Amino acid sequence: MLDVLIADDEPLARQTIKLLLKDQDIINDVFEASDGSQAIEVFEKHKPDIVFLDIQMPGMTGLEVASKLPDTTAIIFATAYDQHAITAFELNAIGYLLKPFDDERFYTAFNRAKKQIAERKTGPNYQKINQLIHEIAEEQDRQYKTRLVVKDPGRIRLIETEDINFISGAGNYAEIHLLDDKMLLHRETLTSLEKQLDPHLFVRIHRSTIVRRNSVSELRPNENGDYCVILKSGEKLTLSRRNKAKLEELIGDD
Repeated sequence: MLDVLIADDEPLARQTIKLLLKDQDIINDVFEASDGSQAIEVFEKHKPDIVFLDIQMPGMTGLEVASKLPDTTAIIFATAYDQHAITAFELNAIGYLLKPFDDERFYTAFNRAKKQIAERKTGPNYQKINQLIHEIAEEQDRQYKTRLVVKDPGRIRLIETEDINFISGAGNYAEIHLLDDKMLLHRETLTSLEKQLDPHLFVRIHRSTIVRRNSVSELRPNENGDYCVILKSGEKLTLSRRNKAKLEELIGDD
């Protein structure tokens, strides 16, 4: 029989996992925690075999919790739409679920966890999980993103920043224009995106425009003091007078 801990600050998320485990005869007790610190306390008290962890939790992240658990613990991250969770999900490691997940994906991860426990291995699978935790933690420390997570109805799209041509925005939304001429609508402000993008690669030339530096092919001054920024793809953007200091960034070599 197996004991399980579900650590997630969303009651509905915990309830969902409990319902999926309800018909599993191998389950003995299911414990819950609503934040990272409580998860550690519950784990130390009950020593569950399997731990479901959300990554973003109050007080202590799921990654921090995982780093404090024994290597023999079967850890399954059940995370929200987060770039670090996406990284883990893409690595196809056992025990990583991206919300909202379907029943098949859940039981695939759960069955692999049961197999690990049955075999009582502390070798390759657990080492891979620990390595992945460190890789995600390192990525969490990176200042700038190499990809954006764009949520569409019913799916999540991963956009590599190297594929972005320019971004135009208005209010809480941004239009991400890709080098292949596709456009995606992203619910995030331009100010927020500017902080996430490497300034060596991207420059904000207007209150409503961020452009990839090496996408620019020509600059033409206008009579009103603005500049017409012409991209290699043919688009014409505006570098406003208030952003004239960014001119050197556009034509610089570094």
